[in-house]
Amino acid sequence: MTKRLLLILPLLLCCIFASAQEKETIYRSYISNDMATWKKTIDAMHAETNKSNEREFELLNYEYGYIGWSIGSKRKSEARLYLDRSTERLSRLRKKNYSVSFLDAYESAFLGFQIGLANLKAPRLGPRSLDFANKSVEDDDKNALGLIQLGNIYLFMPPLFGGSKEKAIEYYLRAEQIMAPNGKGDWNYLALLVQLGGVLEETGNIDKAGSFYLKALSLEPGFSWVKDELYPAFTKKPVRRTRRAAAARF
Repeated sequence: MTKRLLLILPLLLCCIFASAQEKETIYRSYISNDMATWKKTIDAMHAETNKSNEREFELLNYEYGYIGWSIGSKRKSEARLYLDRSTERLSRLRKKNYSVSFLDAYESAFLGFQIGLANLKAPRLGPRSLDFANKSVEDDDKNALGLIQLGNIYLFMPPLFGGSKEKAIEYYLRAEQIMAPNGKGDWNYLALLVQLGGVLEETGNIDKAGSFYLKALSLEPGFSWVKDELYPAFTKKPVRRTRRAAAARF
């Protein structure tokens, strides 16, 4: 028994180290906008054989991020390729009944990605996406990923059908409170802070929007997207100058 443990322990330590290493690589790729390294990392993980459930689940999150970036960057062919791959991965994890509430959240996100790739699918897939997001949170009210999907749904849903930026903000804020204690070093948390900053800015909550951009920079001063683009643009907008001038008069 002791000999068997001595053989197994180094293998377990290698898996843990590899997982930590890739988490750091993905995080660094996100803050530096190095999506080529992100892609290389998830392709290498995908090529591994006999992945554990934990490893598949970790990869699912990284693919989720890459698909979202691909759609936002108008790389639809690439997004479809990785979406198909991730959907198969999700199905395998479902068969093993692994972390079901989170799989429901990813299912909601993947349906949303399908809509992003073909808007005409919205009437059919939109309600399904909402159902999966609701189910994920009903099963686990601390499921930040599920709350983020609900925020995304209400953000992009037309107001005529119940869409509401204010409701989206409520879900994002709930997710932020859950993620904040362990947010350092997590690309998902930084992405949420950016999303909150943007939506709050759109709804006129200027000071609060700025606080979330600054929170992202305080956690990660090297976050190039916020440091070099979003926050400088935010501070230069006329509404910011107007608010500062009004405050100065009083």
